[in-house]
Amino acid sequence: MTTLLPSTTYLVGGAVRDRLLGLAPGDRDWVVVGRTPQQMLDAGFRQVGRDFPVFLHPDSGEEYALARTERKSGRGHGGFVVHADPSVTLEQDLARRDFTINAIAEDAGGRLVDPFGGARDIGTRTLRHVGPAFVEDPLRVLRAARFMARLAPLGFRVAAETMALMRGMVDSGELAELVPERVWQELRGALSAAAPAAFLQTLRGCGALAVVLPEVDALYGVPQRPEYHPEVDTGVHVELVCDMAARLAPGDDRIGFAALVHDLGKALTRVDRLPAHVGHEHAGLAPLQALCARLKVPNEHRQLAEIACREHLNVHRLRELRAATVHDLLARCDGFRKPERIAQLAVVCEADKRGRSGLAEAPYPQAALLRAVHAAAIAVRAQDVARGLDGPAVGAAMRKARIAAIAAVRA
Repeated sequence: MTTLLPSTTYLVGGAVRDRLLGLAPGDRDWVVVGRTPQQMLDAGFRQVGRDFPVFLHPDSGEEYALARTERKSGRGHGGFVVHADPSVTLEQDLARRDFTINAIAEDAGGRLVDPFGGARDIGTRTLRHVGPAFVEDPLRVLRAARFMARLAPLGFRVAAETMALMRGMVDSGELAELVPERVWQELRGALSAAAPAAFLQTLRGCGALAVVLPEVDALYGVPQRPEYHPEVDTGVHVELVCDMAARLAPGDDRIGFAALVHDLGKALTRVDRLPAHVGHEHAGLAPLQALCARLKVPNEHRQLAEIACREHLNVHRLRELRAATVHDLLARCDGFRKPERIAQLAVVCEADKRGRSGLAEAPYPQAALLRAVHAAAIAVRAQDVARGLDGPAVGAAMRKARIAAIAAVRA
């Protein structure tokens, strides 16, 4: 097997960016300049790219892409013609990238190739677009917001000129061309990051939140009772809840999604009833289901979100509920067949309670209580309480024994 000359191969993108930020390295991506697909194959690489030539290294399995350019050919994220051949330079390849901090390459000697000032922007903690071609891909608006969900804790801000471009992209209507799967992919990535609120704030700042998540955007400006919600604004509350969920369950996008959508019903409260939101937990199910259908949200995310939307007030007042009511709550959540759901629900409800101005460190004993009553209930075994019974009598005996176990925990 032959090998590529080091001078033609550069480490690019996130690996370079994260090293300069002092973050733990992730996957490494490489760009190869001055080579043809056949030369890559002759060197032992395996081609995997369909729209443009991407190859896997025969030993490391890392991705090596031939340097390429892109030309806009239609509307939406996929409307591009890709050109890759030995004449494409490294700078031309870097110029097609989204943000300056992602448009830095490193050669075999560790020297940076940084034609667009990405290292400078890392130093000033600025997320800035590479060039005017940024506007050609509407997905980059969501990518900017997702990057902010990861980088805001490091002090990053979006450059004013980049925000201006993003507003123009929203106004052009091209975000409507985004396929649901790509929107969900970016949302899921943001909910897995440390600061999901920055994702919402960035999208709202350029007008995109109303396009991609109108059900969430509708929560901003909706007042809540200040004795329960010192932040008052429901949209602000959801930001705080999302960040608290990221703190309590780092990287768990199922809990993050449930946190995001748990209060959608508050946008539907009649004006004459504000700032109270009686029944919002049930009113929120319809917009939640519409959002999930539109973005093709996976079932496991949708189901947990529906449970959290419907049950979060019940969990908040868990100590006040009768043991039989608690049992039925666990059953509605399918907590006897899928016990992990109750632990997830406990985290979402804790995030909701602590996701309020000044209450981030407040205790939430309901979470531990919910886990304790659930553990007691699922410990009940049919062979111990329903011996000799069959049919509906088994279910009745199990319910009675489970209720007794729940009551014993709360005694």
